[in-house]
Amino acid sequence: MEQRVIISENLELETAMAISECEHDRLFVLADETTAQKCWPVIQDFFCLRKASLITIGSTDTNKNLDTLAHVWRQLDRMGATRHSCLINLGGGMVTDLGGFAASTFKRGIDFINIPTTLLSMVDASVGGKTGINFEGLKNEIGVFNEARYVILDTQFLKTLDRENFLSGYAEMLKHGLISKERIWAELLGYETEQPDLHQLRRMVAESVKVKERIVQKDPKEKGLRKALNLGHTIGHALESWSLQTARPMLHGYAVAYGLIAELYLCCAKTNFPFDKMRQTVKFIRGNYGTPAITCDDYDALFDYMKHDKKNTSGIINFTLLSEIGEIEINQTATKEEIFEALDFLRES
Repeated sequence: MEQRVIISENLELETAMAISECEHDRLFVLADETTAQKCWPVIQDFFCLRKASLITIGSTDTNKNLDTLAHVWRQLDRMGATRHSCLINLGGGMVTDLGGFAASTFKRGIDFINIPTTLLSMVDASVGGKTGINFEGLKNEIGVFNEARYVILDTQFLKTLDRENFLSGYAEMLKHGLISKERIWAELLGYETEQPDLHQLRRMVAESVKVKERIVQKDPKEKGLRKALNLGHTIGHALESWSLQTARPMLHGYAVAYGLIAELYLCCAKTNFPFDKMRQTVKFIRGNYGTPAITCDDYDALFDYMKHDKKNTSGIINFTLLSEIGEIEINQTATKEEIFEALDFLRES
């Protein structure tokens, strides 16, 4: 059944409608400690949620693991969930990823609804059917493709978001602009991130989600076109995995932003992406995200993480590159020397 994405105008009405479309005997809401405190109060008095049971897990990506997944399964079992129950994932990407995987595997699969509360989860994690957990230090190593029945996007939740988490989501929007249209890319570079206009952002979020939806509908299991969504992610995921092993864990969107800098360098070097557009994009990222705290001594470890990327085939590191904004070149490769040059550019540009 095709996922339905709703850009919310009346959250209570739309939540009630989504729940009514999912036949259920029991209703559960999954939140992490932060969203249980800041976002659950927004919806807990909805009439449609009067019988819902809340399950709470720890916050941050460090809890996106097998132990937390088992905790959710145990709570569902303890509170009487059946194969006809429904789970609402209220939170950021960690909650929608882990909650979607928990729902997809409990009793061989129950319906779930995503109500994302961060910009990152609105434009990326909650849409498209990727669910999963981190495992053995690797990002999203275990999981399944399974779409939520409904995704309800309400930008009112972004009022509680700090600047770092706002920028984390904005990096995925910037990626969507690069792989779609020059008009979208230009608006993203010109948007005031210091004092976000939520009315303008609501329209931009809707546009960004449509970019991802169009790609996912054509290629739900990432056999070809969906690889476009991996721009910035080969190096970005390596940076993120590397940071989880250090005392400086990196937000996903920051890792993607840094990955975009390095991979746009490869685009210029290998697929003739326009230098001026690369320079404008890098200037925007530098101004908002700064520079990652890596040295050349970290390159070999980062390269090892890239070798574990799920997009690779036969041990060859796979990149999605661009020859122009919206002109996508999937299944591109780069030598170790070229990758190290891109990392040099990331550190020094």
